[in-house]
Amino acid sequence: MATRFSAPPQSARRAPRQQRSRATVDAIVEAAAHVLAARGWTKFTTNEVARVAGASIGSLYQYFPDKLALAEAIRERHLDAVLAVLPDPDERGDAIRLETRVAQVIDGIIAIHSTNQRLHRVLLDEVPLAARASLDAFEVEYLRRYEALILQGTERPGAPHDAIAAQVLASAVEGVVHAAALRGELGAPEVRRELNGFVCAYLRERRVLFSDNI
Repeated sequence: MATRFSAPPQSARRAPRQQRSRATVDAIVEAAAHVLAARGWTKFTTNEVARVAGASIGSLYQYFPDKLALAEAIRERHLDAVLAVLPDPDERGDAIRLETRVAQVIDGIIAIHSTNQRLHRVLLDEVPLAARASLDAFEVEYLRRYEALILQGTERPGAPHDAIAAQVLASAVEGVVHAAALRGELGAPEVRRELNGFVCAYLRERRVLFSDNI
């Protein structure tokens, strides 16, 4: 995936356990996102992040060893938001029509990437990726949730071809959303309509192909 935001081994030096510590970390990450979007990667410094967050540089270094760790924390927050809009296969809820579920996913992903498009461009184009484990927990969960979208409303269990389809669909949605963001067209209703129609058509065709009822 072009924007694979990994869950790196050094995203944070120490995990906050107390509420006050968590609030400090949240403030630092929020400040880091603001500074990174405004300054870009080359001018992004831990000193400015600490100043904007209202924290000492020592407090910052308790949790983040360097500026790359800060960037990875921003990426992780982005990834958490992406997972939250995808269907969770472990949760059982009311039956939802295919078109409704797809619209929820597309609207959610567009909303996430529309919040701070400058920040996303910096993360995509400027910030180096941290070293990542061979098995990325996010990647596994991300594709598992796309497979749940593919199997939405069907009775059959998942199959190997569904896992491949999840990779294809995830890459397609990512590609459209990120390209539109780079062009400044993410807010265009035509983008949402065309992407929504594409995903629905793809899923309907697969259901027919594998003898599932729509």
